[in-house]
Amino acid sequence: PAPVAQVGTNLTDLRLPRRVTVRELGGCMGPIWHSYYSECSALLFVVDASNPTQVSSSCIQLLSVLSAAPLASVPVLVLFNKIDLPCYMSLVEMKSLFRMQDIVSCATQPITTLETSARDGTGLAEVLQWLRTTLKDP
Repeated sequence: PAPVAQVGTNLTDLRLPRRVTVRELGGCMGPIWHSYYSECSALLFVVDASNPTQVSSSCIQLLSVLSAAPLASVPVLVLFNKIDLPCYMSLVEMKSLFRMQDIVSCATQPITTLETSARDGTGLAEVLQWLRTTLKDP
């Protein structure tokens, strides 16, 4: 299947058990992301781990998000997605390309990284657990 670009915003409600609203903003919407920062309690930043050509632009976008004043203390979960594809880069490779150790050491917010597959559900339980813990749900 062809890659699908996220255009616009999608809202999804989760029960963790309290209701949490997740707003999905595609990468092409980067120029307006800042207008949503003030209502953000946690940030999930999704990276396509099967597309090495996007690593540099994704890294620049992540650094921009991390440097935004309204997000200075908002917990961040970086998801390296599409690990179900044969061409995906491993977590070690992605962390190295992103220089995650440097990013984490310089960031003001706590940063966690996980590998996921939106297609087959790998990592979904860990993402939900991270949200529960981060948003103080039991």
